[in-house]
Amino acid sequence: MTPAITDLLEAGRARARDAFAERMPRGVGTPRPHEVGPLADRPWEALSPEVAAALRPELPALADEIVAAVSEGVPDYARPLEGPFGRALRTGVEEALGQFLAAIEDPELARADTRETYVDLGRGEMRAGRGLDALLAAYRIGARVAWRRLASVGERAGLPPATLYTLAEAIFAYIDELSADAIEGYAREQAARAGALQRRRQRLATLLVQDPPAPTGAVEGAAADAGWALPRTVAALAVEGEEADRLAVRLGAEALVAPLPAVTLVVLPDPEAPGRRRELVAALRGRRAALGPVVGWPEAGVSFARAHRMLELVHDGAVESDGLAVAEAHHADLVLAGDRRLARDLAARTLAPLDGETEVSRERLTSTLEAWLRHRGRTEQVAQALHVHPQTVRYRLARLRELFGDRLDAPDGRFELELALRARRLLPGG
Repeated sequence: MTPAITDLLEAGRARARDAFAERMPRGVGTPRPHEVGPLADRPWEALSPEVAAALRPELPALADEIVAAVSEGVPDYARPLEGPFGRALRTGVEEALGQFLAAIEDPELARADTRETYVDLGRGEMRAGRGLDALLAAYRIGARVAWRRLASVGERAGLPPATLYTLAEAIFAYIDELSADAIEGYAREQAARAGALQRRRQRLATLLVQDPPAPTGAVEGAAADAGWALPRTVAALAVEGEEADRLAVRLGAEALVAPLPAVTLVVLPDPEAPGRRRELVAALRGRRAALGPVVGWPEAGVSFARAHRMLELVHDGAVESDGLAVAEAHHADLVLAGDRRLARDLAARTLAPLDGETEVSRERLTSTLEAWLRHRGRTEQVAQALHVHPQTVRYRLARLRELFGDRLDAPDGRFELELALRARRLLPGG
């Protein structure tokens, strides 16, 4: 059972116990404080079967009285009692009373086959769009009426005061169990509905980013089923790991969240809204993620493809990120990673002149070439970046000219060299 259902059950039980305790009849036969011991979980087990035999003749009249009191005291149940509602109400009351006496007669078999009846009552209230207040109020009224009549019958039958005290505790403990069953049923139905809605939202998220794109009509139908208005713009987020449920809670109902193999997909509506990026970073709580570009919802697949590729680069260490990598800031990396074999081939062919150098020389010349291209040939700035003397830069540059010739001076040659160096850094092992 989930923590949410457990919390709801415990809250319901506490509320029922408090309400019943406030209404417990006082007066003749009420135990004095020094006589009160710990509450039993199943107090009817302390009653003898003779008690049930003495009370059973009163059940038909007691059922009539409870039905009338509930109809009068609970506004939601103030309906004509001749129709289906009245018959269902009376059947439920009669069954509850019969099971109570059966629990006294044979505690081992008590409620074994009928518990789901009261669980289903809770489900029914949820399906009808009502809360549990009316049903629990009906239980409380039923407990009060039952205690009043059964206590009177017990006195006339000569039951000792101690037995009547136990009978009172048993009635209210039994109603507490019925209430807990109804609360559990309500929570089950609530969880089932929430789960069904979540599955529809997850299906919509995966439909939005599928490749090839899903037909517009299919997406619109899925959005209607999920209760999600298609926004003008979206951005897809790829998050490392598969903790979709927790992330969905933190991101709120606006975001669609779906688990995929090894990654969690998020579709964010209106991603450029003020404060949206800050909210996103807070929800991620340090998990590695990548954000795709802002697009119209029909192009959500493009956004997710780039986000997913960006996350792969971060995971491989090819791109540094402090948590959230933004694809729009890494267009060149994404282009090179789009065809990794081609990028590696470019790097290998373009930088082949360095292959004949020793490993130490190759590393020095490569770093010098990168700095020289970045600083547009300004020797002093290259020397500062490499923490070497300018004369050292001139010496290494002379060697680079021997290896690469005119390509160092031709615009296309320099561009190709930059791409090759970036590809080798982005895709090691090329």
